[in-house]
Amino acid sequence: MRAAELDPELAAVVDELETLGLPEWHALSVEAARRLEDEVFSGEPEPPVASVRDLAFDGPHGAVPVRVYRPEAGAEPGAAARTLVYFHGGGWTLGTLDSIDGPCRELATRTDSVVVSVDYRLAPEHPFPVAVDESAAAVEWVAETAESLGGDPDRLGVAGTSAGGTLAAVAALHAREFDGPAIAGQFLLYPIAGHDFGTDSYRENAGGPLLTRADMEWFYGQYLRSPVDAANPFAVPLRADDLGGLPPATVVTAGFDPLRDDGLALAERFAVEGTPVEGRHYPAMAHGFCSLTDRVAVAEEALSTVADDVRSRL
Repeated sequence: MRAAELDPELAAVVDELETLGLPEWHALSVEAARRLEDEVFSGEPEPPVASVRDLAFDGPHGAVPVRVYRPEAGAEPGAAARTLVYFHGGGWTLGTLDSIDGPCRELATRTDSVVVSVDYRLAPEHPFPVAVDESAAAVEWVAETAESLGGDPDRLGVAGTSAGGTLAAVAALHAREFDGPAIAGQFLLYPIAGHDFGTDSYRENAGGPLLTRADMEWFYGQYLRSPVDAANPFAVPLRADDLGGLPPATVVTAGFDPLRDDGLALAERFAVEGTPVEGRHYPAMAHGFCSLTDRVAVAEEALSTVADDVRSRL
């Protein structure tokens, strides 16, 4: 499940980051972590898309900002585009529409999809279940307004990275449980699926790279109101009694990621319990690697594979 060594191209990126002396997330205050995240993940708006619009909808806890990306004219002229609701990562504590701008543009371009990026409220100011409430509401809002956004409500998917992958998964679970919109696919990139910090992958990758066990303990500490929340499947998907009958899933996992075993367990439960799934495992990669397509060939390959899954399912 884990390669003998980190991929050489990814290792070079990790070395560069270590040279900068960036602190681990858990060593910072929430405010300092957010400032650092803004600095690390801000960049030029690439690749180009046909349009970008900042909107908002009335959610259960107030207005929720969203950013809508429309792709350049693709291979299906005149047809409504696929529609993908995207949730950023950051341990439910970090992340903005700007920090995930590049990956959203990539997905819009590679999949000919209208991508709706959701700026859900963050912990600790807004702990669980606020982000879940807003994620489910975002999917409902997109389903209702897809046509006006240039998208097709019948080709609706959810996607996200890390904590955003968790929100995408629980949005699909919420839609099943509460008769929500029809979701045609869920695309989960290294999701946070469990709450057991003693798995093999947590032990093997306790010190990272890119994400540590202490970081994850810190993120959960910001997000959950009490240990009781860790038993709630809308916070921890592996706690669900039944993961069958959900939208077809893609689950991306990385060998050097503390979250690896939880993602693999999630994919296995999907398969056993009746949800179609494609498990995409990359033994020499680490958490967050799909954001490094310009530097790491395997990351480019992985994102292209996810894009193919989106195109085939939506």
